[in-house]
Amino acid sequence: MPAITASAIAPATPAALKGSAEGIDVASLLVADKASRLAAAKTLASAVQNHGPAGLVAIGFTEAAVKALGDKKSPAAREGAAEAVTALAQAGATKALEPIFIDSGLYDALIEAFADKMPAVRNAAVEAVRQFAATMNPWATALLLPALLHQLKTAGKWQIKTGALVVLNQLVASAPLQTARLMPDIIPVLSEAIWDTKADVKKAARDSLTKACALISNKDIERFIPALINSLINPVEEVPNTIQLLSATTFVSEVDSATLSLMVPLLSRGINEKLTATKRKVAVIVDNMSKLVDSHVTVRPFLPKLLPGLIKIESSIGDPEARGVVGKAIATLRQVGQVPEGSDGTDLPPLKIAEASQMTSGLTSVYKKANASPPSSTDTSVVYVSRLAANLVNAKNFDIAEWETLAPYLGFVAATPDPVTITRDWVVRSATEGDDDDDVPEDEEEGEDLCNCQFSLAYGAKILLNTATLRLKRGHRYGLCGKNGTGKSTLMRAIHNGQVEGFPSPDEVRTFYVEHDIDGSEADTSVLQFIISDNRIQADEAEVIETLASVGFSDERQKQSIGSLSGGWKMKLALARAMLFKADILLLDEPTNHLDVINVAWLENYLVSLKNCTSIIVSHDSAFLNNTITDVLHLNRFKVKRYRGTLENFVKQVPEAKSYYTLEAAEDYKFKLPDPPLLEGVKTKEKSLLKMRKVGFQYPASPVQQLYDITLQISLSSRVAVLGPNGSGKSTLVKLLIGDTEPNKGGEIWKHPNLVIGYVAQHAFHHIDNHLDKTALEYMLWRYQTGEDLEEMSKASRQITDAEVQKMKDGSLYVHEGQKRVIDEIISRKKLKQSYEYEVSFKGLSSTENLWVPRDELIKRGFEKKVLERLGLLRPLVRREIEKHFADFGLEPEFVSHNSMRGLSGGQKVKIVLGAATWRHYLDRESLAALIGALKVFEGGVLIITHNKDFSESICTEARVPRIDKKDGEEEVQYDAMGNKIDVKKTKKLTSSELRKKKKDRMARRKRGEEVFSDEDE
Repeated sequence: MPAITASAIAPATPAALKGSAEGIDVASLLVADKASRLAAAKTLASAVQNHGPAGLVAIGFTEAAVKALGDKKSPAAREGAAEAVTALAQAGATKALEPIFIDSGLYDALIEAFADKMPAVRNAAVEAVRQFAATMNPWATALLLPALLHQLKTAGKWQIKTGALVVLNQLVASAPLQTARLMPDIIPVLSEAIWDTKADVKKAARDSLTKACALISNKDIERFIPALINSLINPVEEVPNTIQLLSATTFVSEVDSATLSLMVPLLSRGINEKLTATKRKVAVIVDNMSKLVDSHVTVRPFLPKLLPGLIKIESSIGDPEARGVVGKAIATLRQVGQVPEGSDGTDLPPLKIAEASQMTSGLTSVYKKANASPPSSTDTSVVYVSRLAANLVNAKNFDIAEWETLAPYLGFVAATPDPVTITRDWVVRSATEGDDDDDVPEDEEEGEDLCNCQFSLAYGAKILLNTATLRLKRGHRYGLCGKNGTGKSTLMRAIHNGQVEGFPSPDEVRTFYVEHDIDGSEADTSVLQFIISDNRIQADEAEVIETLASVGFSDERQKQSIGSLSGGWKMKLALARAMLFKADILLLDEPTNHLDVINVAWLENYLVSLKNCTSIIVSHDSAFLNNTITDVLHLNRFKVKRYRGTLENFVKQVPEAKSYYTLEAAEDYKFKLPDPPLLEGVKTKEKSLLKMRKVGFQYPASPVQQLYDITLQISLSSRVAVLGPNGSGKSTLVKLLIGDTEPNKGGEIWKHPNLVIGYVAQHAFHHIDNHLDKTALEYMLWRYQTGEDLEEMSKASRQITDAEVQKMKDGSLYVHEGQKRVIDEIISRKKLKQSYEYEVSFKGLSSTENLWVPRDELIKRGFEKKVLERLGLLRPLVRREIEKHFADFGLEPEFVSHNSMRGLSGGQKVKIVLGAATWRHYLDRESLAALIGALKVFEGGVLIITHNKDFSESICTEARVPRIDKKDGEEEVQYDAMGNKIDVKKTKKLTSSELRKKKKDRMARRKRGEEVFSDEDE
């Protein structure tokens, strides 16, 4: 607490004033001799320091100073008046002057003296106001600033402007917190001043702008402040570039009024840019930043500069996807700024703020509660201190130390009761008036705190958490729950990487992150060596061997390479490593992925047995979570909220989260799989399309055979689950089916020649591992650039062997009308009765010599793998079509076209894998339920490998599969090049008699010699 002793401050009685002012003549402050003036000023400062404004009024100081500053005939008087103010400030008597400095006219008179013809007077006036600003109560900044900004906008004399900028710089230095809150008023004025015609003003304004912007404490844009200032100075050249920089920025810090004051001029200019891409980026920035604003009070002053412009471009922009992004930004602005529908933010009622009169009333009540006579509400010091208190309340600052700075002004009014005590009671009353606190109560449960921090989190351009609180107790097991994309895995990685502000360092709390995949670069390392070589492990070799054995790794398996392990065994290895780390906090990301039922039960028992270790678990295995966790951490609406108890208890309290516990998708969360194309010769869904007969397989490095005599068949109606313990060969079986590998222990595999297989691997990310720096859109454009699936083309069954190359070489000689030709390439195909024929080019001949050759003949010539059908791969490979396709999997265009896959969550990456596979599992339970719904109505066959009993039984135990056909009358929607919907008039279907009549009419017209177009024959 500051050592403020109000008892030492005596009220200014007339006798005391007379004694203190004895020998002081105000005229002595204004004499020609400078030394005499300074001596008189120091005497005055010492005399009035403890008597406040009443002492200055009693000797007529302000009246005399204002009169002297207006005396055009006496430069000494003008300079003396300014120096007297400086002397008061330097002697510590500023508090006595503050209550009357503005209202007495002294402030305005000093500002006018900034442009005095005499340099000495001019400098003295500027220095007087600067010294006053440096020593006054910082909460008076809002009282001092308006006059400075008014002069910067309207003053006709450039010296007044430069003087005002000097004082503004002083406020930035001595009252940074208070000045930062006023940046919405400062930035627009400085933005104009930097274009002043006077070079001195322009230079000073740019310097002040740079200093003022340094007050912006938002870490996300600190490094962009020079670019933002340049965009104000050179808007034409710099605005698009700066918007580009900001659009690629991750915003996680709370956005305050100071940040918005610098950003909004740029964004409002960006809205008026010509390029749609720039307007879209502005909308993305507005949307993301608005989510980080803590109150509508903060954003309300900026709404008229942003919302009308966004509404305008939403109605005029051509790109429908960009239009949707703009609409999203508008919706966010409306929500944050509490703007009703139909309003553009320019007609909102003024915000309710604390007024000085309201604070005076509160002060009167405090005095009465202390059984003391309240001071007069018109007293100069009371009016002034009420203004300061109003500024504190409007800043929501109820820090007792800040309010105690008001005590000296109350001491000028009355020495008793103790002014410090009065300010403390005043702050409590002000803080609780109209309090409707709806904050979540603190978690006061007993136990050791391992972590208690507040932080924000984001990835890409998406805000995940904003000023969220995370509190962890030792020995608790927390289930981290939230919709796909809310940031569960991202939060785990951020904790692991030390990116969560306030989270204990590794030296304080040992934290270990258990991921669902072990790095592929370790594929050739043995299991035992992999663990021993990890420097983080706190165990010797004997303990490592014992721990590995406890989770099922025999001596033989410990010697195997990591690359030979199945997905389940890799996860068990990761868990064994975590056990040996002896962590205080275990971070487990989908720990049951690839584990069979026995190993899941083992993991449950192990986690429950940990009494001194805290676990944070992300899992979509509801039974595992329900049996394991003690608390739920729910990620929702940018916050983390804790619920005590199991997952079942959590669902009872938050019914909308039922999809975390049951495989029931939310009503607004659906997947839609594209219908498969028709296959030649397949009239029923029961006809076999894929067969295995007595297939055997053994990995070259394995001592035992993995598969024996496997026989199965799959049709369009199939819903097959492949079940078995870890390492039993489930994934190997599927790889054989899709052609990734081929049988090497006998047997054969056949598939329909037109069959297209969509494959999502057990380790789903391997599909996109080499493309993480691409967007999903770029990945799709790469994968299907030729019309073929390049991933499909890389499979073993699609590789052309040397024998097949020789057979094609032997069969490439083609004789046409006695002319020998050599087949070069197969170009395209078309229908030929019950099969197809292919356009073939020939070496050394032009395209006009191409021929159409039947499919069967090309197969006989050895070109079987060249003529594999490409049904279903002929969709338009354009952005709008790709975004629409991924929307069926719940993935927004923002993540498809504008964010690299490296920054996406696990669930979003698997949605991309699923979408890519169906263009020609780490899904959360909502996504899993949505996938089940999509698979149930999917017209193709499905084969699944899973340990998730609910998932397999939901699909694969159906005796009959419901078939949902296209609705009668449903039409294809057409779009123009920009993606806008085209209204197509429905053509009436003619009856057979009408068709005959039309045909007869055409024949008659031809007979008469009239022109009849060919499309009329259709």
